[in-house]
Amino acid sequence: MNRSTNKKKIFALLQSHQWREIETALLKWDPKDCISPFFAALYNSDEILKWHAVSGFGLAVNRIACSDMEAARVVMRRFLWSLNDESGGIGWGAPEAMAEVMASHDGLFEEYCHMLISYMREDGPALFQDGNYLELPALQQGLLWGIGRLLSCRREEMLSRGVEAELPKYLNSSDRVVQGLAAWCLGICRSQNSIEDLRRLSKEPFTFQFYWNNRLQEVSVASLAWEALGAIQTTT
Repeated sequence: MNRSTNKKKIFALLQSHQWREIETALLKWDPKDCISPFFAALYNSDEILKWHAVSGFGLAVNRIACSDMEAARVVMRRFLWSLNDESGGIGWGAPEAMAEVMASHDGLFEEYCHMLISYMREDGPALFQDGNYLELPALQQGLLWGIGRLLSCRREEMLSRGVEAELPKYLNSSDRVVQGLAAWCLGICRSQNSIEDLRRLSKEPFTFQFYWNNRLQEVSVASLAWEALGAIQTTT
């Protein structure tokens, strides 16, 4: 099967709205054959196609790592390169896909988690290294989704790496999606330090498409802030 045909078949599969059917079908593919189509899908304007590619990366790279860890590292380095200014690209979808991979594989989490966190940090002293702060709000959206994805399954490990301290600044972003995703992350952290900002955002009616549990859903900034406040209050 040539690369063009391969890409068309993968794209058609990812456009289904039933992730379980997609997952079953992808397991019949050689995971290495899925990687290039997945990267192409990250740049597609079709939201469901892009997000199912993110989920697909988690499935495929985990399978690759089980037999060829170095090949899995190559994929992770492609994500990192796409976010590098020298790459000439923008890195759409890279933080989300990195996080989905790390949610699925312990070894890759340990090797690359510090890099994902570095994209929240300014240059200068940091827990692990100098920061690689992402300034573009559209990339910050993906980064915060990725941080929330890892907090949801590796909360204590993420907190031990100082993630909570990096989140409050995003509550004052000019981008309302960034605000909402930061509120969501702080709720998972059970952060006590941003309650007033979360109360402010609980009045923000702006809505956007949020991908979770392998499906897109419409949420509001207010609803995410309220959920965060509720999660924090259960710990007080």
